[in-house]
Amino acid sequence: MQIRPATAADLDRLTDIDGTIESARYLHLERAGEALALTWKLDERPLRQKLIDPNALDDDRRFTVKQILTGADEGYALVAEHDEVIVAALVAQPDAVAARLRILDIRVDYDFRRQGVGMAMVFQSIQHARESELRAVTIETLTNNLPANEFLLKCGFDISGLDTQRHSNHDLVKESATLIWHAALD
Repeated sequence: MQIRPATAADLDRLTDIDGTIESARYLHLERAGEALALTWKLDERPLRQKLIDPNALDDDRRFTVKQILTGADEGYALVAEHDEVIVAALVAQPDAVAARLRILDIRVDYDFRRQGVGMAMVFQSIQHARESELRAVTIETLTNNLPANEFLLKCGFDISGLDTQRHSNHDLVKESATLIWHAALD
């Protein structure tokens, strides 16, 4: 397995990565209080129905990845190859104002998970952020993607925020609120 910088020639091959998400559990986000006395609590719970999401690269994300790989936008991208087949990818963009590297997408092919390739790519992006003198690396997940949330915990990230209306006005009800993860570099 080889991890290398991604190129524009890799763009079409990224869609071949089977990024399917499977989970029978989620992080339940509970709200209590009101106004400035508001609190949130996370609990792991079973999903009503097992989540099987193909997690395909949507058009917006594909466009952003294309902009980064062609050099039209600033960014950082890695791919992992096994026998000349791309089995994982990580794409990130620096946020100069916040002095952080924002991981936009990380995906490991279903057949190559739990072999350390995702963790190696995350650690390489953390090293890249340090070399770029950034103060943190951030990434967002959904509460219903428990495998991704557990992976980020294992990589040393902390939850630094949440958004209960990122995708709709009913994210909380749909058990898919957005969690914002943060890895401080100092």
